[in-house]
Amino acid sequence: MTARTPDPVLLARLADVAVRVGLNLQPGQDLVLTAPVEALPLVREIAASAYRAGAGLVTPLFSDDDIARARFRHGQDASFERAPDWLYRGMAQAFEGGAARMAIAGADPMALAAEDPAKVSRANKANSLAYRPALEKITNFAINWTIAAYPTVGWARQVYPDLPEDEAVLKLAEAIFAASRVTNDDPVAAWTEHNAALRARSAWLNDERFDALHFTGPGTDLTVGLADGHEWHGGASVAQNGVTCNPNIPTEEVFTTPHAHRVSGTVRATKPLSYNGALIEDIEMRFENGRAVEARSSKGETVLLNMIDSDEGGRRLGEVALVPYSSPISQTGLLFYNTLFDENAACHIAMGQCYSKCFLEGASLSPEQIAAQGGNSSMIHVDWMIGGPDTDIDGIRADGTRVPVFRKGEWAR
Repeated sequence: MTARTPDPVLLARLADVAVRVGLNLQPGQDLVLTAPVEALPLVREIAASAYRAGAGLVTPLFSDDDIARARFRHGQDASFERAPDWLYRGMAQAFEGGAARMAIAGADPMALAAEDPAKVSRANKANSLAYRPALEKITNFAINWTIAAYPTVGWARQVYPDLPEDEAVLKLAEAIFAASRVTNDDPVAAWTEHNAALRARSAWLNDERFDALHFTGPGTDLTVGLADGHEWHGGASVAQNGVTCNPNIPTEEVFTTPHAHRVSGTVRATKPLSYNGALIEDIEMRFENGRAVEARSSKGETVLLNMIDSDEGGRRLGEVALVPYSSPISQTGLLFYNTLFDENAACHIAMGQCYSKCFLEGASLSPEQIAAQGGNSSMIHVDWMIGGPDTDIDGIRADGTRVPVFRKGEWAR
């Protein structure tokens, strides 16, 4: 292997896992794929794997951190109110026509840290609005979709700041491969076993039918009401098009939809949040009647407030997820500066849009019915981590009785 080039055998395995386990790509199905330009080696492997699986057309769309920074440094001010809506309409049209969606994570999480936060906020809002037609196909789980990761230089530099770039990239590659279960001789079998374990956790929670969850820990005393007719999911799920897929490679969570109007108390983040080129540290929020009425952070507070004030639903929850402190990603001790990994190291909540699939018979519910049952609607969906080794969680039944769910960061049963 050459400098800054991940192990080609494991890279090919990751591509196969992304196509076969992540997407479960169907013969004749098109694939729309987005990735940082540095991830080209993985994209090439994915394209080969997809075509071997019988893909129709594989269409890659690339992004570049330097091009993004050029816009903020030299672009006209009016451009920050715009986004390529024509592109997103085309993506939505592709999804309506049956295409699958894959995203490769790996952009430098601090790429825009030195840019004007007001411009970043404006650009993010414009992009979120324009992307909504395509995003709805994903959040409604209308299609099979997945996210995987590739170790870029900028990302590796953040995770391993004390290592030379070449070493940092290879160390990050090792972490990605291990978390994605491709270091196993039979990664597909390893994912089958892992999905079964997550499915068992989800089944227990669905059998319990808790009315709410009560989180306690340092700085946290939060009661999260659960949406009416909520359903827990974890690992592989069946999309509305009938395809069973794993939306996240890797994943360690089981998750469901909170009730947008029944969240109360205080909560403190246990990990920093990397959001659109800025690092937000020590987030604290206080909720009343489902809404975050107070929000602060020791770093990146302007970015935090701009994020949750994107629209009316930005200050309400769209997801609650349970992850034990002993998860393999947590045990690395790393801050990945990437939600795909960091959310799988700790219990977390998400501000914004809910997942309609986290309702019983969710595919048949209208947006109005989802809202009536407590589902939130927003242009954002941003996860932040609230779990750790001191986290306790009780499930609260409708009659008020309590059942231990987590003790000291671990499943209580």
